[in-house]
Amino acid sequence: MSQMMSVADVAAFLNVSEVRVERLAREKLLVPVEEDSEGHPVFSEDDVKRYKTLADRLGGL
Repeated sequence: MSQMMSVADVAAFLNVSEVRVERLAREKLLVPVEEDSEGHPVFSEDDVKRYKTLADRLGGL
């Protein structure tokens, strides 16, 4: 099973701002698995890695 990543974790992994991660989620480019107890999106590590691979192939984030 994949690890879950917070917005901050994803931002650090992708080297982007947390606002950018929230926008990616809002635009359904990176789909959260669930929300944490405070209503923030939580992402699957596997999904984040796949997104990074795709974004790199398309010219970067």
